Amino acid sequence: MNDGQLYGLRSRQLVLEQGVVAGVVLWQNEKIIDVLAYGETLPENVELIDVGNNAVMPGLVDTHVHVNEPGRTEWEGFNTATRAAAAGGITTLVDMPLNCDPVTTSVAALKEKIDTLDGQLWVDCGFWGGAIPGNMDELDDLVRAGVLGVKSFTIDSGLEEFPPVSEEHLRQALSILADHQVPYLIHAELDKGDTPPAKITDKYQTFLDSRPKRWENDAIQLMIGLLEELQSEGKKGLVHIVHLSSADAIEAISHAREKGLGLTTETCPHYLTLFSENIPDGKTLFKCCPPIREDHNRQQLWQGLKDGHIDFIVSDHSPCTPQLKHIDTGDLDAAWGGISSLQFGLSLIWSESEKYGFGLHHIAKWMCTEPAAFAGLGDCKGKIEKGYDADLIVFDGDEEYTIQKEHILFRHKMTPYEGRKVRGRVKRSYLRGQVILDSPVGKEVTFCEKSTGRPILKKR
Repeated sequence: MNDGQLYGLRSRQLVLEQGVVAGVVLWQNEKIIDVLAYGETLPENVELIDVGNNAVMPGLVDTHVHVNEPGRTEWEGFNTATRAAAAGGITTLVDMPLNCDPVTTSVAALKEKIDTLDGQLWVDCGFWGGAIPGNMDELDDLVRAGVLGVKSFTIDSGLEEFPPVSEEHLRQALSILADHQVPYLIHAELDKGDTPPAKITDKYQTFLDSRPKRWENDAIQLMIGLLEELQSEGKKGLVHIVHLSSADAIEAISHAREKGLGLTTETCPHYLTLFSENIPDGKTLFKCCPPIREDHNRQQLWQGLKDGHIDFIVSDHSPCTPQLKHIDTGDLDAAWGGISSLQFGLSLIWSESEKYGFGLHHIAKWMCTEPAAFAGLGDCKGKIEKGYDADLIVFDGDEEYTIQKEHILFRHKMTPYEGRKVRGRVKRSYLRGQVILDSPVGKEVTFCEKSTGRPILKKR
């Protein structure tokens, strides 16, 4: 809000980069102007809200969201996705270049997407572009048009219009993007043709067996080799492995980073909170690619976060229609792969992370600060710090609730987390200092009268 009024939130748990403290965050004209100690004398003209023991955190930054608009808005759209994001404490998201139609592989497609946004953004939103075999000559223009980076698949994406790329395409795209110093996002599964054909039934284990860890490991090794090749030519490439599922790849990732290679990675709530041994057969809501693996693998992913080898956590919200999910038939082979969880990530991760001794400042690093920096937004998003956007959330880390259909705000009210008891609820979300969502105890969630989210295009 640019009304000149000085605003403040006071909390016993103010989540800063260095830890959780008692304090006050002040903002004016959309920007944080100061962070004060709890008992420090406040300016006389401040409009102050004291939230007591509720935590005040930076707004979450989710850099992996499939919004699917335009063209497949019956799967999800910006209005429903960004409302759900706000309810989950996400104040900035970055939209994936698929599964919309047209896919975001050209400047014209990016413009068509942006033209759909008016009145639909409840949070700020950036955009990834896509690199496919037929658009290598367009990558320069696409980056100059404002995408924050570019994504490719090393395996079938499920969409004919977004085919996988070859090693030579990867090499070409990586060099182009290195010139712009933007990240190259890779869906890392590589089928070398040496895996026996899988017969997928309604048994979850058959689906898990059909996409082994080595597919991820091999794709990541391929990208490390291309980074080394580029480094030998005197160029610095930036490769980002999306939705890491195989903990076996962590060692190779660690060694690559020790060599100074520009390799980052993310994982997701479903890989950190779910495990294959507990997935019922025939439950297609749990299908995603790469798959949810064993509990031991899950524990290793948490260790990878703790050790700093995995950089951050994002939703990979990948919705579709109930018909495409084949819920009634339990057909795991035919069902669209993707987990819907956009609204619940913070509660899920907070509920699980406490078991490992992590605090809210760890969550803020993994779900706010690091993804903002990765997307090139580290100077304005993801921290409670002077000069940053006043993107803030009030979070009650003690409130427990059970995820039910009536809570769901994304388009289709289906998620594998229905019926799961979680701890921690977002009570209020601020976007650049304005309340966009309020969730009082025992009352219905309310939104501000008019959407105030803005598209984010990278400045060149």
